Amino acid sequence: MPRTPITTADAPAAIGPYSQATRAGNTVFVSGQIPLDPATGELVPGDLAAQARRAFDNLRAVCEAAGGSLDDVTRVGLYLTDLGQFAAVNAVMAEYFNAPYPARATIEVSALPKGAQFEVDAVMVTD
Repeated sequence: MPRTPITTADAPAAIGPYSQATRAGNTVFVSGQIPLDPATGELVPGDLAAQARRAFDNLRAVCEAAGGSLDDVTRVGLYLTDLGQFAAVNAVMAEYFNAPYPARATIEVSALPKGAQFEVDAVMVTD
């Protein structure tokens, strides 16, 4: 099955040898999105909630570029540098997703690219 890269200027450009997302059939694998402003490439200022909102906005932009929406996301991976911020991330995620919610893994990591506090990746299935 061929892989088709997905790109959009509405999310930050890849900062390494990867695609913003890759489609294989009707499944789209979205690379990790950190809270970079797509216009400047800079990390957004603010607390974890502000960073999570920007990362979810970037995720939504890539999903839309692939012809889907956050409603089509079947799995997300959340990566936090402080698992003590779990409740804050839950609150932000609830702003972006509706029931039935995607499957999810939440993992504390020691560091993220560019000093981000949060990263999200996803798997989306489209018709």
